[in-house]
Amino acid sequence: MISPTRRQALTAGAVGAAAAIVPALTGTAPAAASGRSADNPLFGPDNSMLVLIDYQPEMVTGVTSMHRELLKLNVKALARIARLLDVPTVLTTVGVKAGVNHPTIPYLREEIPDLIEYDRMNMNAWEDGPVRRAVKATGRRNIVFAALWTEICLAFPVVRAQSEGYRTMFVADAVGGTSPVAHESGIQRLIQAGSIPNSFLGILGEWVRDWSDPRSDAGREVVPWYWAELAKLDLG
Repeated sequence: MISPTRRQALTAGAVGAAAAIVPALTGTAPAAASGRSADNPLFGPDNSMLVLIDYQPEMVTGVTSMHRELLKLNVKALARIARLLDVPTVLTTVGVKAGVNHPTIPYLREEIPDLIEYDRMNMNAWEDGPVRRAVKATGRRNIVFAALWTEICLAFPVVRAQSEGYRTMFVADAVGGTSPVAHESGIQRLIQAGSIPNSFLGILGEWVRDWSDPRSDAGREVVPWYWAELAKLDLG
């Protein structure tokens, strides 16, 4: 359940974000410089990749740190904008072949049906050879992570990637932990390791920074769909 005060804050945040995005969607926003440069610290569709870890029924059911349907919507939207922008994406699960867990939830899988699903036994995806090779094969040094659960399968690979010189970002409203304390502890560990926290809309805005870029059509497609789906959720 979400308290009335928190629900008001969520609604206010959503309205504020919508107000900032809608002018661009309607074509009234002025064209802005893309800001592309070799030393630009921002993540973009040309210099980053996405890693999705363990969005499986067992892990989703174990999340208690946020509304599960909102979590599922946010990760689906994240996968959609990455697909539309051709951002390289690696998808991995744990324990499927061993019969311990089920594959990626259909709600997310239908968004990325052709993506290879790397199943592994190790809780740390970074220590799995095929997953790590798939990440390195992209040639990207900026990695956006989303995983379940925050305190384990998100924290472990992010900490390892940071230690190997990668720049990492995690999508805080598309991940969850087995308790609020576990989630928050995981978040603090990630930040202390040097990873950058962000939100789904924050990532979208960072990847789609120039509404005069033809690729911004991806944002024009995803944002109205996202608000419509968000409105269907009972977050009370």
